[in-house]
Amino acid sequence: MPENYPQSKKCPVAIIGRREDTCNYEAALSRLGIPCFTTLSPNKIYSCGGVLLPGGGDITPAFFGQKNNGSRHIDTELDILQLEAVEQAIRCRKPVLGICKGMQILNVFFGGTIIQHMEDAVLHQYQNGDQMHDTAIVHGTFLYAIYGSSLVVNSAHHQCLGRLGKGLLLAQYASPSPAPEAIFHEKLPIYGVQWHPERLAPDGDKLLCFFRSLLL
Repeated sequence: MPENYPQSKKCPVAIIGRREDTCNYEAALSRLGIPCFTTLSPNKIYSCGGVLLPGGGDITPAFFGQKNNGSRHIDTELDILQLEAVEQAIRCRKPVLGICKGMQILNVFFGGTIIQHMEDAVLHQYQNGDQMHDTAIVHGTFLYAIYGSSLVVNSAHHQCLGRLGKGLLLAQYASPSPAPEAIFHEKLPIYGVQWHPERLAPDGDKLLCFFRSLLL
């Protein structure tokens, strides 16, 4: 473990997902000295310091009031557990970080919608690796305090947020297209990014360390 990232004395982060899909998230957090564990039990949120919703397949369209129009790799059971985890985290006032699908779960939880296949998906979706593109960051947001007005991010998605959920604000958007790249809640310690900080070192480490600072 790097000397400049000592093991945190705070409660561990609960990653809500399947163990076979979360190894890279566990590795990134552990490398930064952030204790974590992967679970499918929202009840374990009561004893954690914060919640991370990882990337993955697409959300069941019925959960945002639509029929399937391009969604794929759907795991309805996991969707239900992740939505329940958000509810539990809010009840316990735990900080939440949603990554890629995780950000979309946050939007759906608060009543927002998903664009099931972006018109310019070819510029964003995984193609033998992440794609890279410019983004603009909204002044005065949590991301602006970390990165300033712009950031080059990695991209591996074919969907994006549609209508923002209640209480959610835009923090970052793709450039030149306006696809949302980060959101935050106006009152709760809830944050989401469409990109993957766990595989964007060293820039991604800055966001994960910001999340670390919020842990209980």
